[in-house]
Amino acid sequence: MATESARRAPRCTTGVVLRTEQLTPHMIRVVLGGEGLAAFSAGEFTDHYVKLLFPVPGVRYPEPFDMGVIRAELPREQWPVTRTYTVRSWDPRTRELAIDFVCHGAQGLAGPWAMQARPGDVIRFMGPGGAYAPSAEAGWHLLAGDESALPAIGAALERVPAGATAKVFVEVEDPSEEQELPTDCDAEVVWLHRDGGRVGEALVRAVREAKFLDGDLHAFVHGEATFVRELRRYLRVERGVPLEQLSISGYWRLGRDEDGWQSSKREWNQEIEDEEAKVLSGSAAG
Repeated sequence: MATESARRAPRCTTGVVLRTEQLTPHMIRVVLGGEGLAAFSAGEFTDHYVKLLFPVPGVRYPEPFDMGVIRAELPREQWPVTRTYTVRSWDPRTRELAIDFVCHGAQGLAGPWAMQARPGDVIRFMGPGGAYAPSAEAGWHLLAGDESALPAIGAALERVPAGATAKVFVEVEDPSEEQELPTDCDAEVVWLHRDGGRVGEALVRAVREAKFLDGDLHAFVHGEATFVRELRRYLRVERGVPLEQLSISGYWRLGRDEDGWQSSKREWNQEIEDEEAKVLSGSAAG
């Protein structure tokens, strides 16, 4: 009998690599297609993401491939390894799904796969998930993040309506990692370069020094967990931005792979919320 977790297992989609594109020295776009995407749908959110499934070497999986069956019948250490990636674009007419990968040589799991991907290669994934799209009613928009958030920032800018104002801050390693970010809105795009410095240091400084505009803010702030925490405190505590006007979360954490980060993320989020509530309640009392 299938376990409860097996019954809840999301449907898997099979994608076939159509082509790849080297966007910058360390970012590769992989475009997936094929008949397996006939039932796939995305586009409601600009931060839609999928969970790519990487088989454990030496493990044979049941066919047809079914994560519910795998979770019910195989030990956890034999389950495919998941890596979460943002959908950069989805074209329902051509059924083409583009995913951008940050690659640092042989480091990691998904990056090396993307570097070696060739037309005809197959990859399975679950999803999409997602929760954010820029509000058409917002007075202005703030988009801030590192390379991991760049695909979602690019997708969001394409959705911010013409005439709206957006302040965009993206931190990358150096000028060679900058990309074109098409948009119809009035966008001020600031590229920040680490040049070997700490991830997020330049980004936090730039956001804090930027002019805070009048009107309701709708913000998207994602990337390495340490700087996300600093910017959340700035926006929530110092600027008083309501939580419902923020999409803010740590996509990753320095020194941990996705498995380690996801296992501790809930506790990390609770710690931030408790600290935030304490500070805000103290401010209200004062």
